[in-house]
Amino acid sequence: MSAYIIPVLFLVVLAASFIKRREPYGGFIDGAKQAVDLTVNVFPYLLAIMVAVEAFRVSGASAMLANALEPVLKSVGLPKELAELMFLRPVSGAGSLAVLDGIYTNYGADSYVGRCASVIYGSSETIFYISTIYFSQSHVKRLRYAIPVALVATLTGCIVGCYLLRFF
Repeated sequence: MSAYIIPVLFLVVLAASFIKRREPYGGFIDGAKQAVDLTVNVFPYLLAIMVAVEAFRVSGASAMLANALEPVLKSVGLPKELAELMFLRPVSGAGSLAVLDGIYTNYGADSYVGRCASVIYGSSETIFYISTIYFSQSHVKRLRYAIPVALVATLTGCIVGCYLLRFF
């Protein structure tokens, strides 16, 4: 069934363009031009955040911060093994995937720690990456509460998700 999604989507877009009397090829070319412009405009922001995140992770600072946050996580009922994942997930998708793989290797995917790690990884987002992309294109200069609210919502989701896993 999933093998038909792309061809069906392609045919639906073609049909819609003919119904609206628009040139599909010209629309595709215009979209491709906009995508190139978007890539050129966003690339410096992405490069800066990727270099900073990788330097932070490779230097061991993320692991040290995760160790420092261990008592706080323990007080809300989260396993200490999830500290680095919870800290790294809002910052880096690839870095948090590496941490998730390490958790699976050490504790197993079906353990409580592995299931909590799955919930945290699967239900959270790379907040700073998404914010970089969105705010660089929307020309918003005052972020106000966007990032703090997203971080609090992510933390709340992690705590509630792991709490609910105790019952299932």
